[in-house]
Amino acid sequence: MRIRFKPWARPELEASYFYEDNPENYIGKWKEKFENKENPIYLELGCGKGSFISELAFQNSNINYIAIDLVDAMLGLAKRKVEDKYSSNNKKVDNLILVRYDIERINNIINIKDNIRRIYINFCNPWPKSKHKKKRLTYPKQLEHYKEFLKIGTEIYFKTDDDNLFNDSIQYFTTSGFKIEKKTYDLHSEDIFEGNNIITEHEKMFTDEGIKIKALIARLEYKN
Repeated sequence: MRIRFKPWARPELEASYFYEDNPENYIGKWKEKFENKENPIYLELGCGKGSFISELAFQNSNINYIAIDLVDAMLGLAKRKVEDKYSSNNKKVDNLILVRYDIERINNIINIKDNIRRIYINFCNPWPKSKHKKKRLTYPKQLEHYKEFLKIGTEIYFKTDDDNLFNDSIQYFTTSGFKIEKKTYDLHSEDIFEGNNIITEHEKMFTDEGIKIKALIARLEYKN
């Protein structure tokens, strides 16, 4: 998703205590960034404007979150959204770190010692052209990157509006050592997240347009 340049985003991010600009320094030791170091760590890949992660992290103070995106403007908006959510409820942001990084190189900042317990991927770029499909966040090559730091049993929660991306992703997961635990082609009629679905900005927009939301939970069963 393209977004206009926001000159305030970079200075605000650099001044924020819950933003990390040098994530390579914390590979294998992300728990040190959080006040409650014993909480499990969940990861969101492509956090966008932060509507999902701000609500998720606020609702689950017993879990630590790392939210990654590559665009300063997106992260700047996410930072403001997180601050608004927490401050309006008189709560300190103590279980969320925002990170600017290229997800294709994620193994430079996270490894098996970080004990990531869950990954969320919401409405990522579907990259519909064949020559671009390898850029998908669920593409087999990318799943292999995740598997380097995931333990057996870790789950990936995935949502999209795109039929082709969803069907291709089912194949990507199953051929890459994951078992599809649950899936639906209409999340709002068949809530596989058992009442814990947080509706993102994209999700609302697509639903209002009459597009059904596809979702799945994939569990890592084996590594090659």
